[in-house]
Amino acid sequence: MAEMIKVQATAKGVRQSPRKIGLVSALVRGRTVADALTILGHTPKRAASPVAKVIASAKANAISKGLAEKSLRIDQLQVTSGPRLKRYMPAAQGRALPFMKRSSHILVVLGGEMKPKKVAAKAETKKEAK
Repeated sequence: MAEMIKVQATAKGVRQSPRKIGLVSALVRGRTVADALTILGHTPKRAASPVAKVIASAKANAISKGLAEKSLRIDQLQVTSGPRLKRYMPAAQGRALPFMKRSSHILVVLGGEMKPKKVAAKAETKKEAK
């Protein structure tokens, strides 16, 4: 059996709260990449788009490293809080009430197996022919 190789992709400073992105990421945690992208494509939440982008980016990283596309699985999907923008909103009687615009960091780690090398298979068939 081939060894498992891990690749990752991150998105930093996504302008949505980690709590909202965490709800969507829980839908696809532990699934295959193809299933995850299908689920996120049919999820009617604004957070589905950035999560799908990061998973697609990790998939592209994995393919460029030579991993088999069908063996890709989401090993880790982590959403952490990013920097907060502190703002104020006008309130009654001349007051100003503080609130925070939250942001998130999304980390996706995929695991998969290497593609079987075609060169090695051809070399074995040549040896058998001799």
